[in-house]
Amino acid sequence: MSKSYSASEQAYVTVKEMIVTGELPGGELVSEGDIASRLEMSRTPVREAFLRLQVEGWMRLYPKRGALVVSIAPGEAEHVVSARWLVETGSVRTFAADDPVREQLVASLRANLERQSEIAATGTRAEFSAADADFHRLIVRAGGNPLLDAFYDGLRERQRRMTTHSLARDPDQLSQIVDEHRELADSIEAADVDGFATAVDTHMRRTHGLNDRGTR
Repeated sequence: MSKSYSASEQAYVTVKEMIVTGELPGGELVSEGDIASRLEMSRTPVREAFLRLQVEGWMRLYPKRGALVVSIAPGEAEHVVSARWLVETGSVRTFAADDPVREQLVASLRANLERQSEIAATGTRAEFSAADADFHRLIVRAGGNPLLDAFYDGLRERQRRMTTHSLARDPDQLSQIVDEHRELADSIEAADVDGFATAVDTHMRRTHGLNDRGTR
C-alpha cells in the first residue's frame, strides 16, 4: 500500500466517522482545506476521500465551494429499520432451534450488554452507537448466511448515524436502550422468535422516533 493511498484511506475513514457521529452534521458545507488542516495532511488525500464519500452518498461536492454533508433523507430511518427487522428476525428464526448456536450467541450478547452499560455510564454517543451496532450484528452473524451478513454490514454506518442522532435528540434513553437489548437477549435465550420479532420492531421504532409499523 502506497503512502498516498494510506493517507487517502485514513482521510476517508476519519471523515466518514465524523459524519456518522455527527461531528460533521448533515447540511454542513466543509472545505478540503479545513479538513486537511484538521487532519494535518495535504488536500490530495482529502479530495480523494470526498470523492469516495460522494459515491457512497455521504457527501455532495460543489466545485470551488466545498462538500455538503448529506442529511439523513426523509424516510431513510423507516427503510433502514424495515430492512434490519427483516434480516434480524430471519436470522433468529434460522438458529432458534439450534441450542449450541443460540447459547453461544446469548453469551456474546450478555458480554456486549456489559460493555453497553459501561459506555452508558461514562462513554460517548459515538462509542455507544458502535456497541449498539455490534449487538445487532451478532444476531445477524449467528444466522450463518454470508449474503445477509454482507447486506447488513452495508447498513452499519447508517444505523450508527441514526442511533447517534437519536441519542443527541434524547440522551436520557440510553438506559432504556440497554434494557430493551436485555429483553431481546432474553427472547433469543428462550427461543421465542415471535416475541423477538415484536420486541425488536418496537425497540428500533421507539429509539428512532418512528410510528408503529403500518401507521406511517
